[in-house]
Amino acid sequence: MEESISLKEIFEVIKKRFLLIIGLAIGAAFIAAIISYFLLTPEYENSSQFLVNQSNPDPEQQVTQTELRTNIELINTYNVIIRSPRILDEVANELNLDMSSGQLAQKINVSSAENSQVVTVTATDADPVLATDLANTTVEVFQKEIPELMNVNNVNVLSEAVLSENPSPVAPNPLLNIAIAIVLGVMVGVGLAFLLEYLDNTIKTEEDVEKKLEVPVLGVIPIIDEKDIRVSKNQEVAGRMKRSGI
Repeated sequence: MEESISLKEIFEVIKKRFLLIIGLAIGAAFIAAIISYFLLTPEYENSSQFLVNQSNPDPEQQVTQTELRTNIELINTYNVIIRSPRILDEVANELNLDMSSGQLAQKINVSSAENSQVVTVTATDADPVLATDLANTTVEVFQKEIPELMNVNNVNVLSEAVLSENPSPVAPNPLLNIAIAIVLGVMVGVGLAFLLEYLDNTIKTEEDVEKKLEVPVLGVIPIIDEKDIRVSKNQEVAGRMKRSGI
């Protein structure tokens, strides 16, 4: 026989294990706060942009769809070249960095909007000054090397990365991490509450008897502890003494 659970039963399970759920949520939020504020290293980023000009020499001649598609494909090629050892090794030399091109590539992100000739180079580092220098130097080195690599000269710097007075880290985001931890804590708590309820096969109430045995309950024997027995005996003795006139 298939068993179904009603909304009332779900509410009762959550109510029964409410302290467990809240405890897990608070614990998860506390751990996330400790990790975000004290263990994770803040990361800063800065961006520099360059523009890939149209290769059409005649300003009065309209750009065809083929030429536009060629420029977009050229931008995709530039994105790969920027993160190549040819460019990043030179960046490391100019900034006197003891890093390989592979390590620098993990700090550099290159992106461009769809059908756009603007390419954004974003550098990320624990030092905001180095992040700014990485973004600007990468674009400068690329602009210097690309004529030799592809025999083109259609790259112009659109905007350089500028270091603000009070740079803010982009990661970690403590509030976001804490919010995610609370949600995960609640989800784990609810799941654990239903797991404990499912594993608990003891019979506690009359409803449990009817559900397990599928028979009606005819009577209930109350539980009497020693305290109730002593109170009953004291009341009986008091009654006898009163009737006896003592």
